[in-house]
Amino acid sequence: MFRLQKGYEEYVTKTFRLPKEFIDQLEKIAFDNHLSLNQLVTQCLKYAIDNLDEEDVTNIK
Repeated sequence: MFRLQKGYEEYVTKTFRLPKEFIDQLEKIAFDNHLSLNQLVTQCLKYAIDNLDEEDVTNIK
C-alpha cells in the first residue's frame, strides 16, 4: 500500500516536463495531504521504482 510521508534529507534539482492535467492532479493531492508537490512526486517515483516488474528491470539495482 502506498502511504504518504514527509521529507527526505538530501535533494538534487532536476527539471521535468509533465502534462498539465497530471500536474493539476498532483497539486490537488499534495494540497489535500499538506505536502509539497516535490514531496509527493518524490514519493510517487520511489513507489514506482520499488514496485517495478523485475522482468522489466535491467541493471537498475
